[in-house]
Amino acid sequence: MSWLSIPGLEYLSPEWIVGTLGVIGVFTVLFVEMGLLVGLVLPGDSMLFLAGVAASGTANTAIGVQLPIEVLLIGAPISTFLGSQLGYFIGRKFGPRVFNRPDGKYFNQRRVDQTQKWLLRYGVGKALFLSRFIPIVRTLINPMCGVAKIELRKFVLANAFSSVTWGAGFIALGFFIGERLAGSFEKYLLPTTLLIFFLTLLPLFGELLRSYRERKAEGERFRSCNENAAL
Repeated sequence: MSWLSIPGLEYLSPEWIVGTLGVIGVFTVLFVEMGLLVGLVLPGDSMLFLAGVAASGTANTAIGVQLPIEVLLIGAPISTFLGSQLGYFIGRKFGPRVFNRPDGKYFNQRRVDQTQKWLLRYGVGKALFLSRFIPIVRTLINPMCGVAKIELRKFVLANAFSSVTWGAGFIALGFFIGERLAGSFEKYLLPTTLLIFFLTLLPLFGELLRSYRERKAEGERFRSCNENAAL
């Protein structure tokens, strides 16, 4: 089984992007995923991992294409950084018109408030770094930082650090594993890609669980206050 065999998803699969579009496709997807809200549906971690594999010794047998590792290690962080900066400026200029809509499914004031709490809890640097590993959040956090008026200098520094560690890190991981499993990697390709995908969802589940517990605790405090007031 392969991502390419799933009807309707072949053009969004990491395999298709890396194997068909190559370096330009990888850089374009990174820029769009980080900079434009339509990037919510695009793959990030798994695509970077496969791009690293496509630069290793097992590239032709596992992916069917050979990509230059030096270009990937330089271009991926740059594309991630530039896309994130675009998202920030879009949020700063146009964000309030979008996020203030009470009926917005993804883009509303509640999400801005949640992001502000997240930024206050972790700080800009840690929040941006963690968001890189969480699908959807890594797209939303950039314009939300713009809406929240995060200082440009702080955002640039945090963006640069997280872009390098995330962008180059997953490529290096794919390259390393591809080199070690040369000749037999193709049978581990799909399981490894899916494993990375699900691992990147763990921080999101953790945040959802923490948010649920906080809302539950607030609800219990509210009920307790009402009961005491009634007495």
